[in-house]
Amino acid sequence: MPDTLPFRVLRPWLTERFGRPVHRVALDAGSTCPNRDGSKGFGGCTYCDVEGSGTGALKSGAELEAQLAAGIARVARRDAGGGVIAYFQSYSNTYVERERLRAVLGVVDPYLDGKPVVAVSIATRPDTLPPEALAELARLAERTEVWVELGLEAANDRVLDDIRRFHTVDDFRWAVERCHEAGLQVIGHAILGLPGDGREGARRTAEVLAETGVIGVKVHNLMVLRRTQMEKSWKAGELEVLDAATYVDWLADFVERLDPRQVLHRITGDAPVEERLAPRWDVHKNAVRDLLAAELERRGTRQGSAHGV
Repeated sequence: MPDTLPFRVLRPWLTERFGRPVHRVALDAGSTCPNRDGSKGFGGCTYCDVEGSGTGALKSGAELEAQLAAGIARVARRDAGGGVIAYFQSYSNTYVERERLRAVLGVVDPYLDGKPVVAVSIATRPDTLPPEALAELARLAERTEVWVELGLEAANDRVLDDIRRFHTVDDFRWAVERCHEAGLQVIGHAILGLPGDGREGARRTAEVLAETGVIGVKVHNLMVLRRTQMEKSWKAGELEVLDAATYVDWLADFVERLDPRQVLHRITGDAPVEERLAPRWDVHKNAVRDLLAAELERRGTRQGSAHGV
């Protein structure tokens, strides 16, 4: 990795923040979403597979404890002194009764105070953060860092409706504000290349993420996965995805419009090749990082430069 990149990346930030290497352990609490269970719709977001962008473990209760214990053991074998981020990944993890959320979060209790869990990250939607969920997360935040991962995806309500997100950009803004008031950190998610969004959409999404002050950003290119609603559209020739060069070009626009203090947790998608129908370009995430750095250098810009910093 270059000594100095024109954008902020996760690994050195984690080491600086926690004083040691930190590794993520992905967990599946068996949650669901309001656009899957019929509350708002069925079938989920059009790009989301049946596993909810998660591990597919679909386990709960004592089995969730076993997931965390196994993940911590893997980290210990890899890095004996490493810290752990307990990452509740699949679906919308605050879309449960308060007692259920308390039980799910409780699996980390034996491992807090950096022994070895240094932070808890919980993925959810902007419209599934009732006051009681925020209260439970705030209670946990008294003992460890809590990150709430919220999908914005695109800063365009029409695009969000077309991909069946069933929430608005203002929902995202309000969710971030409420998380911050509760003492929680927020990581915003974005997808570049969604149908009808375009290059200007990518730019606007970055601007909204900068405006809301989220601490971290995850961004990736649109991928068409098997067992998604988009699979049918792609096979019918009704949907195109970005090629690698175009994605890097749009990604540079995106990064220029972020706040320079925001940390990029992810800059490309990651899906098993057997599940990914498109794109089929084989560009490793490290190569995307290097191509992005080269493009920003060619432009003479860096993260946040669109804001004059």
